[in-house]
Amino acid sequence: MHGKENQIVPFETTGKIATTLLKNGKLISYPGFPHGMPTTEAETINKDLLEFIRS
Repeated sequence: MHGKENQIVPFETTGKIATTLLKNGKLISYPGFPHGMPTTEAETINKDLLEFIRS
């Protein structure tokens, strides 16, 4: 999970690469979401996180 508007940990240099380091990695990117997306976009993030855990 990575916000595309994250200016603290930029998507292009981290989010795209991080998934390749994990055996069963899955990337979900969110256009317009900032670094603090777990707080500001909790409803969306939690829904997607639970879906991933259940899969």
